[in-house]
Amino acid sequence: MRRTIYNTAKAVLSLAPAVRTTSANGTAVDLGPARSALLVVVAGTVTDGTHTVSLEESANGSTGWAAVADADLQGTEPAVTSSTDERLYEVGYVGSKRYVRPVVTVTGTPATGGSIACVVQAAYDEQPVAR
Repeated sequence: MRRTIYNTAKAVLSLAPAVRTTSANGTAVDLGPARSALLVVVAGTVTDGTHTVSLEESANGSTGWAAVADADLQGTEPAVTSSTDERLYEVGYVGSKRYVRPVVTVTGTPATGGSIACVVQAAYDEQPVAR
């Protein structure tokens, strides 16, 4: 089988698209034997507030969540405002924990908030991804 991104990567919706006025945690994503992951942040319209998206990691996916160290990130975690909205942001993860999740922290006093969604894509070596 030819090696392609389709058969060596898997995308998981961790934080569904929604207009957010408060902070939210995404669901845990099991990276299993993945060698790395990519956090894709889809920012729609943000009318007020700052929506900072960060990545957390955990050994077991339920407890011990902590912010990913900068050394284990590729790129910069975005702080989305009305002047930086309607864009796609990407942040790489090269840490060693099995589970990751995005976290959106909303600051300011948003009345209408902003639309944010997050997908985590895990990349595997030669192992085919089951679909």
